[in-house]
Amino acid sequence: MTDINFPNTERLSAVKQYIKEKWTELQRGHSDLLAAAEDSKQDHTEGDPWIVYVSGKEDLDRLREELSAEIPEDFQQITLQKLPDNAGEVETHGLLYLPGDYVVPGGKFNEAYGWDSYFILRGLLLDDEIALAKSLTDQLLYQVVHYGAVLNANRTYFLSRSQPPFLSRMVLEVYEHTQDLDWLCASLPVLETYYQYWYSSEHLHKPSGLSQFYDFGSGPAPEVAVSETDEEGKTHFDRVKAFYKQNEVDAYDVSLYYDQEKDELTDLFYKGDRTMRESGFDPTNRFGPFSVDVLHYLPVCLNSLLYQMEQDMVEICQRVGSADEMTIWEQRASDRARAINDYLWDEAHGFYFDYHFPTEKRRRYEFATTFYPLWTGIASAQQAERIVNNLSKFEAPGGVRTSTVTSGNQWDDPMGWAPLQLIAVEGLRRYGYATEAKRLARRFVTMVVEDFERCGNLVEKYHLENCSSKVSGEIEYGYSSNEVGFGWTNGVVLAFLKLLDER
Repeated sequence: MTDINFPNTERLSAVKQYIKEKWTELQRGHSDLLAAAEDSKQDHTEGDPWIVYVSGKEDLDRLREELSAEIPEDFQQITLQKLPDNAGEVETHGLLYLPGDYVVPGGKFNEAYGWDSYFILRGLLLDDEIALAKSLTDQLLYQVVHYGAVLNANRTYFLSRSQPPFLSRMVLEVYEHTQDLDWLCASLPVLETYYQYWYSSEHLHKPSGLSQFYDFGSGPAPEVAVSETDEEGKTHFDRVKAFYKQNEVDAYDVSLYYDQEKDELTDLFYKGDRTMRESGFDPTNRFGPFSVDVLHYLPVCLNSLLYQMEQDMVEICQRVGSADEMTIWEQRASDRARAINDYLWDEAHGFYFDYHFPTEKRRRYEFATTFYPLWTGIASAQQAERIVNNLSKFEAPGGVRTSTVTSGNQWDDPMGWAPLQLIAVEGLRRYGYATEAKRLARRFVTMVVEDFERCGNLVEKYHLENCSSKVSGEIEYGYSSNEVGFGWTNGVVLAFLKLLDER
């Protein structure tokens, strides 16, 4: 492919100014508590107060007193309630209280999302918003202590699942700017707790030592029925049932997920659907139609990120002077890297693929997560070369394709998403493929800038063939809207501009 005409300084400045202003608009905290509590993904009766749930470890009376004095008018439209010890006892869903400032992605995503926050943080640090970047990280650390994990986002309906784990990276990248060793020491036990979330119970596949996604909840995901409804009033689940009625599926046993005689989705379907959402790729056909079979896979992305976390813990232990713990983390990282290459590397095709452990086979679905082992440094030089030899399959006019399959799902071709652009570009650069990395970065930035000039916003996702934010016509499953803001796109654009400015 030929290169593209990169935007000049004046055009880039307009986008950078937009991003700088958006950080303030997307910021949430005590003063924005009412705005944060509002949730378009749930039915709500006008005039009823919005519920904000507070951890049982907090002093509820003290918080009521503080907030009623700090935001007296807004506080009249909010009700603070103690979060039940059993999340299943929540009858009306609401916001989960966070004590400090954070940044939301934008649009209907009006809460702090687990993996979005990493890419947002990258942008904040580059934009010299150091205090806000640290506060954002503190809110995720707070979630681990008070809610058990970095949640999909801070709403009660997300208490049963996390998202791709980037928290250790966030801690280290904030530390590089603050050099606050006491803060780093205090973060260490919290990170260890979060690691255990992925290394125990249903998240661990003991035979391989690798981890998998798993949502602990049951039944339909509460946020889906309202927020993923089409113009005909059909929910995502209605569209899935119609697909099962009309199509043969050979990727998995459909009877596990759909009762054809009753025309009903099974309990296991809803478990798989929830778990697919923990992966962050909601939805894709990567694990078969709608990815509900994710319950039976060891994913490339998750295990690469856990390897990164183990490596991060080595570095943190080294910095705080904990030599014994450092040795433990080094061994864990070594074991995981070996298992990733044993189970997930496909020598014949030159890809990292997800592993279906019931059949002991890799699913040869070409997906941009093959770049994760480059980003984290797991791949050998030879493996990286094989992946680069396949780069033409992923390169599009607007950047890196999500997959090589057009399925009607938003996390498949032709959609392009900022996080996968960053992972691929930085992974290629890490292994010395600077020319390819910069070419892809230029493609993505050029597309975003040109679309910004047409539409006036940065958005969640892009059509990589048309180089446009007009995506609704291509999306059949999931939600067809394109949310404005947008946190992770802002962060990745700034990261690419820094990369392209380096000599």
